[in-house]
Amino acid sequence: MSFALRAALLAAAVTMAPGSGASADPEPRHEILRFDQLDGWAEDDHAAALDVFLETCPDMQDPDWHSLCALAQQQKPQSARAFFELFFRPVLITDDQRPLFTGYFEPELEGSRFPTDRFRYPLYRMPPEARAQSPWLTRREILTSGVMENRGLEIAWVDDPVELFFLQIQGSGRIHLQDGHALRVGYGGANGQPYRSIGVEMVRRGIYAAHQVSAQVIRNWVRRNPVAGQELLYHNPSYVFFREIRHVGDELGPLGAMNRPITPLRSVAVDPAFVPLGAPVWLETDGEARFRRLMIAQDTGSAIKGAQRADVFFGTGDSAGEIAGRMRDPGRLLVLMPIQRAYALLPDGGA
Repeated sequence: MSFALRAALLAAAVTMAPGSGASADPEPRHEILRFDQLDGWAEDDHAAALDVFLETCPDMQDPDWHSLCALAQQQKPQSARAFFELFFRPVLITDDQRPLFTGYFEPELEGSRFPTDRFRYPLYRMPPEARAQSPWLTRREILTSGVMENRGLEIAWVDDPVELFFLQIQGSGRIHLQDGHALRVGYGGANGQPYRSIGVEMVRRGIYAAHQVSAQVIRNWVRRNPVAGQELLYHNPSYVFFREIRHVGDELGPLGAMNRPITPLRSVAVDPAFVPLGAPVWLETDGEARFRRLMIAQDTGSAIKGAQRADVFFGTGDSAGEIAGRMRDPGRLLVLMPIQRAYALLPDGGA
C-alpha cells in the first residue's frame, strides 16, 4: 500500500473510521462536462499539472493512457492546456456518498539509529510471520508481548509515542537523526487488524464532544495523561510497519501508490475503484484551502472511499500538517478521461 495508508488526513482519521458510510455496491453515475464548465480552468497552471502527469503516466499500462503519455512527452509548456482539452473530456462521477475533500502531509520526527534514554520508541520493519498471517497480532500484543524484541527489526527510535502513532496513520515520514542526517520511511505493511478511530472513542467516553476532537487535541490529551493515553492508543488494534526509503531525494515528496514521488498541491489520493491511478483530475473546493486546480491521482488511502472523496497532498512538515489537518471541505472532482473512454462510460455509450 501507499503513503496514504494513513486513514486519510490526520484530522479526519482521528474522528472517522476508514470507509465509514461507504456503500458496499456503489452505483456510480457519469456526466461529461465541457472544459468551460470547470470553474477556474482557464486560469490554472496547466504546464505544472502536465509535469506531474509525466511523472507517473509512463507506468500506466492501459493502451489508451500509454498513447496519451507518449503524446504528453512531446508537449511544450505553452501547449499543455491545449493538450488536455484536445485529448480528454472531464467526467463527473458521482455515487450516493457525500463529497468530502481532505488533506494529508509527510510528518517529520526527531529520532536516532540507536535507542537512548530519549529515543525509546522503535519503528519496526514487518516480520515475516505478519506477512504470512492476516490478521496478525493487535497493536497491544505487538507492543507488550516482546514478539518484536531482539530480532533486528528496528529501523530507528523516536522520542514521542504519540507522534509515532500519527506517523503510522500518515504511513510515511522523515526522521531527523542526531548526527544531522535524515532518513525517510514509507509504508512497509500492516497487521491486518481493523482501524478504529481514537477520536470517536474519546467522544464515546465523554472526554470531548465530536466538534472538539482534532489531531492536536488528541496529542495534548495523551501527553497529559500518559497511562490512560497509552490505553487510548491501544484502542486502535491496527499497526503499521515501515521500510526505509533510500532512492528518493530529499527535495522530492514521498512515494505514492504508484511508487513515484508525489508533488505538493498537485498530487491527490483517490479511490481507484472510481478514478484510475495516474489520471488527471480537476478539483473544485471551497474553504480555507480553496482549490480550482488540475491535479494528478497518484495515491490512495484507506479512508478514501467513494467517487467524490479525495485527499490533497500538502507537503512535508508541521506547517503543511496544520493546513492539511484543517481541510475538510465539500466540492467536486472531475476525472479527465481519454475521449473514447469518457463516452464509453455513458449508459448508451455516448450514442
